[in-house]
Amino acid sequence: MSKSIDKSTTQAMALSGEARALLAERLVESLDQESVSKIWLDEAKKRRDEVLRGEVQPIPGLAVMEEVRKLIDDK
Repeated sequence: MSKSIDKSTTQAMALSGEARALLAERLVESLDQESVSKIWLDEAKKRRDEVLRGEVQPIPGLAVMEEVRKLIDDK
């Protein structure tokens, strides 16, 4: 990684969570749609392969939603 990217990363990590999310959104929006689609496809294949190799265990969607609801209700 270049020094300017390291410096930018350090500065970005000092932002609040909300500001980092907004920055990430703007960075993704700056990419062309084809690049974004390839990035997501590559990530999906990587995760599929991790499951097939037994490195991670998938969590059923209903269980995930239940946990999310608990987290929301606790706030």
